[in-house]
Amino acid sequence: MATLLGLIFILCCLLAVPAVSGRQSPLLHHASNDSAVSEELFNELEEHSRIVDIAYCVGAAGLGIQKPFKCLSRCDNFKDFELVTTWNTGPLLSDSCGYIALSHPPSPPRIILAFRGTYSIANTIADLSTIPQEYVPYPGDDDGNDSSQTPNPNLDSLEPFGDDPPPANPPKCENCTVHTGFYTSWLHTRKVILDDLSEALSQHPTYTLTLVGHSLGGAVAALAGLDFKARGWDPRVTTFGEPRIGNKHLMAYMNDRFNITSNSSSNRFHRVTHVGDPVPLLPLAEWGYTMHSEEIYIAASSLPVSPRDLKRCKGDEDGSCIAGTDTDAPSWGVPARFKFWELFFAHRDYFWRLGLCVPGGDPRDWYRKYPKHDSDGDSDGDGGVEDIDEL
Repeated sequence: MATLLGLIFILCCLLAVPAVSGRQSPLLHHASNDSAVSEELFNELEEHSRIVDIAYCVGAAGLGIQKPFKCLSRCDNFKDFELVTTWNTGPLLSDSCGYIALSHPPSPPRIILAFRGTYSIANTIADLSTIPQEYVPYPGDDDGNDSSQTPNPNLDSLEPFGDDPPPANPPKCENCTVHTGFYTSWLHTRKVILDDLSEALSQHPTYTLTLVGHSLGGAVAALAGLDFKARGWDPRVTTFGEPRIGNKHLMAYMNDRFNITSNSSSNRFHRVTHVGDPVPLLPLAEWGYTMHSEEIYIAASSLPVSPRDLKRCKGDEDGSCIAGTDTDAPSWGVPARFKFWELFFAHRDYFWRLGLCVPGGDPRDWYRKYPKHDSDGDSDGDGGVEDIDEL
């Protein structure tokens, strides 16, 4: 079934009308206009979309990312990046995948964590149906004794901070519930990355901790941001197509912890959504899930986009942004949240078409500009296409 979905997806990507014609140039020099989103913020979000797209090169079927910072996709866009490590906790619903990199001057000095999405359309739909559980800020389980975590010998043996975990005294989150799958995914990831992340922060204390995530990786990035806040760190978080991760109490807690205000340029959390994307509307509100603030809404249905296509939204669920699309008259009698075919299109079109580990992110450009790929002796050019079934 996964193979069939992969073949369908390849054909859809190659033939899709919304895809960019030709090779899209980086969107870094748009003129200022009257859009509510500043050019500076637009450029930051666009860059983050390319950074998170690289995370799709990490996976069971991909060639991955090689040091210093090389991959089939957009690594050449970031000459000042240095790969620290990649992680892949497994192919199951609640597992995670991504990379840690350092962005050295003259680029903005940053420690970057990029979280990619889950492995397949089937996993996505199944994961979005998971029931919630109680959310406890920073469980303090760095010693591997968290009873809520699914047993895994490889994870339980890791002790990132030994017997001396960092101090944490975050405010309680009263009546908060969180999506069990997303939360478990973060617990798995945390065990794997904390050693490398802590060392990077120790060696580069002036670098900005920057988290980016797409799809279900956006949910994990959001939970990671809360955890890091509890540790006394000060992360910047950008998510694309982030699903609802908890109830209204958890979303209010997140707004408060990140001190989200009406001044979008000063906020350290941005939640980017795209018209037609069903994932930010899931899991269902009927199950107790809702959204948090600082939504940046892309109103254009096709690529490329410009600052005038972006809208700064108000509150947690602005009716003129993604939340309003589910109350509009459904096309073909299908509400926006159930348009799962848009997982191939609207859910991937965040400044670029994300999730395709091929040069430029456009498979139609593969044979024209990159007939052969020379990486670790692989010259057949097929490595990047194998990841196309991943979301």
